[in-house]
Amino acid sequence: MRILVLNVNTTASMTTAIGDSAREVASPGTQIIELTPDFGADSCEGNFESYLAAIAVIDKVVNYPEPFDAVIQAGYGEHGREGLQELLEVPVVDITEAAASTAQFLGHKYSVVTTLDRTVPLIEDRLKLAGLTDRLASVRASGLGVLELESDPQRAIEAIVAQSRRAVQEDKAEVICLGCGGMAELEHQVREATGVPIVDGVRAAVTIAESMVRMGLSTSKVRTYAPPRPKRVTGWPLTRLTEVNAAS
Repeated sequence: MRILVLNVNTTASMTTAIGDSAREVASPGTQIIELTPDFGADSCEGNFESYLAAIAVIDKVVNYPEPFDAVIQAGYGEHGREGLQELLEVPVVDITEAAASTAQFLGHKYSVVTTLDRTVPLIEDRLKLAGLTDRLASVRASGLGVLELESDPQRAIEAIVAQSRRAVQEDKAEVICLGCGGMAELEHQVREATGVPIVDGVRAAVTIAESMVRMGLSTSKVRTYAPPRPKRVTGWPLTRLTEVNAAS
């Protein structure tokens, strides 16, 4: 089984960390192929960067030259998952939804601890659209930017632990979801500090993607995620997609 894991930003070191985390839970025989977009922002912390990331991720996937069995979008918020579901015949898993759905097997309420406060509404909207807010206790911001997770890891751990504790004590969360692909390596520290299950979206997405592939399941194509109608797509960057549609 081959799974593409897409970082939604252009920071290569974060892509490596995401890939390493995915491999820790992948089954024997599953090959994790981590990819970095060819264009976009070095971190995604707002609507513009997220929509740019959506195009970059789609571009990277449709131009990947080898066969694959599933795709994971390793970014919290809106990064074009639905577009990939229209284009691909294989399962597409978003880490926001993967973490939240997994958390609901582990406790009555869950909270998401993310980076900057400005990303909170984006995550809330994504979870609402996915129908995953009924058991959402809160979405809390650590106050750190995505790149600070790497540049100042000790401060990142302290800030994320502090908000996770508040989510458990004040919001009555029983499970914490780490609300950024770049938090993949913090799971153990936060669990030790809070005493509750900690769900990393990358790891959750790997296990969900593997399960769907093993069961022979993928996106329904009868309505919402039917393939795009054949038409000319003008301009860069979706070169291969333009050629495919024009030939259809």
